[in-house]
Amino acid sequence: MKSIKDCYTLSNGIQIPCMGFGTYNAKGGDNLAINRTAIEAGYRYFDTASLYETERVLGQAIKESGIPRKEFFIVSKLWIDERGYHEAKEAFARSLDRLGMDYLDLYLIHWPRGSEGDADWKEKDIDTWKAMEELYDEGKVRGLGLSNFLPHHLDLILQHGRIKPLVDQLEIHPGYTQEGAVRYCQENDIRVQAWSPLGRSAMLDNPILKVYAEKYGKSTAQICLRFLLQKGIIPLVKSSAMERMKENQNIFDFEISTEDMSILNNMPQNTWLGEHPDFAIPKKRSNFAQ
Repeated sequence: MKSIKDCYTLSNGIQIPCMGFGTYNAKGGDNLAINRTAIEAGYRYFDTASLYETERVLGQAIKESGIPRKEFFIVSKLWIDERGYHEAKEAFARSLDRLGMDYLDLYLIHWPRGSEGDADWKEKDIDTWKAMEELYDEGKVRGLGLSNFLPHHLDLILQHGRIKPLVDQLEIHPGYTQEGAVRYCQENDIRVQAWSPLGRSAMLDNPILKVYAEKYGKSTAQICLRFLLQKGIIPLVKSSAMERMKENQNIFDFEISTEDMSILNNMPQNTWLGEHPDFAIPKKRSNFAQ
């Protein structure tokens, strides 16, 4: 990988850029400008979701850019209360409408279950995946995937689905590498993507990362992103400033040594910064219709 324009080939043959731009917490107002700036900075892979309430402003920014839709790689996700056969199809239609598009490059189940007490989560996920497979068959989405699915959640889809998921989005960063889940995905030819690749900024002041930032003449953020890139994991970066957007892209001109990668891979474990997909009750959306 030499730039953010370089791509991996997913298991169904489609090309996916090696770095994406995340739109979580970028709802409106100035956030339309953030998406415009990201496009100007060169990002073409954008990750959104119904939960984020950013689909509308992202679609507007892409339309206003004048760049053909086919040059973008757009991913969206359905939320917990959009799971189910009919619900998933309706959620997909709403996402396309908000984006102002007629297809998605990837569509994901955002979360495997509602809470520890979500007794019928398996049935809901199976029905949801069936609906998504039909959207894929109809050419409305180029690929299907998952987010926050651990191996036992992935097993369900692999056992009952007709079409294999292409990607899985997980919280991954130095100090929280989820080796078991990553290995499972790699063994099943599922490309791993990292949300919160900087640990929600918690890793920026990490003393170990500061040592390597000084050694390689880079920022701690760039060390985090390069670490993921060398592991074959796609980081989903976020920023509101052009300078930082460009800095996050400037990770292709150096390589972390094998020894240093081993040290970073075995850093003391940090706290899971997000919610646990089996035990926590994630936040709800404030506005379904956006």
